[in-house]
Amino acid sequence: MLAVFALALVFLVRLFVAQAFYIPSGSMENTLLPGDRILVSKLSTSIGTVQRGQVVVFKDPGGWLPVSTPQSDPLLQRGLRDIGLVPAVTEGDLVKRVIGVGGDHVVCCDVQGRITVNGQPLVEDYLFPGNTPIDCPDATGKCRFDVTVPPGDLWVMGDHRSVSRDSRLQPPGHGFVPESDVVGRAVAVFWPLGRASWLSVPSTFATVPATQPRRARPSP
Repeated sequence: MLAVFALALVFLVRLFVAQAFYIPSGSMENTLLPGDRILVSKLSTSIGTVQRGQVVVFKDPGGWLPVSTPQSDPLLQRGLRDIGLVPAVTEGDLVKRVIGVGGDHVVCCDVQGRITVNGQPLVEDYLFPGNTPIDCPDATGKCRFDVTVPPGDLWVMGDHRSVSRDSRLQPPGHGFVPESDVVGRAVAVFWPLGRASWLSVPSTFATVPATQPRRARPSP
């Protein structure tokens, strides 16, 4: 009976409080490496708001991920993942850094090649070594944009810009992520132990001026 109670408690924690995820790709290097296990807090988004600079896991808004054949898992592994004892692979989910929130004016780039948010340049020292803010994996090799994020939406980008498919590469109007699609905020790397660390918000985002109070995106 005690074991059943413990499993139920773990399941409820996974559902409402926190969940572990496995990182399968390099789009967030070197902040997150392939094979990292991260802890994602659901409370930070369910009772708070998503903030600029946070790393978040979110559901595919539609067409961001290539179509793939679902992989079958052994019954035991699937059951352990469902109750939260095994990290979930981010299939159908993405992990990126929030650059702009609802109301923000996000531009790439200024004359010095920096992304600006509400006119304030970002010092992106978290980028993958050798990458620049404008590096892009599409055919042109460069990404430029000038967007105002709608209320209730987010503008997200990977730290490994040259391989990250993110808000920049979506058709006009489809690069925004509804806050309602956010699973939670990635707060820590917990495995492998040699990489265990907290995922804090880079200090550059503290200098971004505020916009008007955020509102939910209207229902269609």
